[in-house]
Amino acid sequence: MFKRMRQRRTTAVRNDRGFTLIEIVITVVLLGTVVVAIMSAVVTAIGASGTARSAARVETAIVNAADRVNRAPKKCDYSIYAKAAVQTEGWDPSQASVTQEYFVPGATAADAGTWATGSTNFPGCSADEPTDLLVQRVTIRITSPDGKVTRAIEVVKSDV
Repeated sequence: MFKRMRQRRTTAVRNDRGFTLIEIVITVVLLGTVVVAIMSAVVTAIGASGTARSAARVETAIVNAADRVNRAPKKCDYSIYAKAAVQTEGWDPSQASVTQEYFVPGATAADAGTWATGSTNFPGCSADEPTDLLVQRVTIRITSPDGKVTRAIEVVKSDV
């Protein structure tokens, strides 16, 4: 009988030796791989969220600037409206740029005409630009402060 009890104890001791170092190392490596994958996904999601937030703010600023330019009277410099829209977001005015063009009708009905770069000949504008502008095209470009998001919009102003 003592012999049987002794065998059971020996078997129990052999079965209760714990884990080997190799098993523990493999477990740690596997868990580390899973954690790295999860952290990578979290970092990517955070970056995408920041870019989406910047894009939304740029969209808001550009729509605001386009609305201001659209409601403004014809003038030679619309950049003040774009810069004001950018400053509303708390950004530096240099984040906005404006390109202005005016339509030059063709000499004949067959000639459609072209767009010329410049503004209008209102007080304070250059004298070489025409005063009878019917159509202006104003391109507003806004870039987020981090430089990751840039949007542009064209506003066409017309007396017609």
